[in-house]
Amino acid sequence: MNHSNPEQDREQQRLNETKTSREDKQVTDTDEDASLDPYEINFLPQYMENRGPREPFVNGYGVTIGDHEYESAASPLSQWNEDTDPSVMAGDQWVHPFKDIGFHTAENRDYFEKGILPQSEIFMHPDKDAAYEYKVGQGGSEAGSDEEQEN
Repeated sequence: MNHSNPEQDREQQRLNETKTSREDKQVTDTDEDASLDPYEINFLPQYMENRGPREPFVNGYGVTIGDHEYESAASPLSQWNEDTDPSVMAGDQWVHPFKDIGFHTAENRDYFEKGILPQSEIFMHPDKDAAYEYKVGQGGSEAGSDEEQEN
């Protein structure tokens, strides 16, 4: 008797296809350094200092980060149940300082490769100014409305 979950099967198939696609990926952008890992970008010099290891590392859960293998028996995702605290998946130990797919978003490439600061409006919450501390740190005396600061 097969106790296969169709949703899990589809997710596994998607993971396999993504892995195959990632393995087949070749750098074609003329601005890319051919020596870079497919997930790396050309960081400006000011973002290279104290960045962390370029090579894969093993985090506190025994999961190798930066090796492009996204399934691990040691990962909380592989052992998830109703008692798992989602916060175990938070923090820098889950993000490689050079090889993270998130670096390839337009906003991150502009920031890390060109030094263009993100537009604060993009990251605003309906009732919170997520850039408030940034604006205050930049000498902005009008960082937000009185209503925003009261919330």
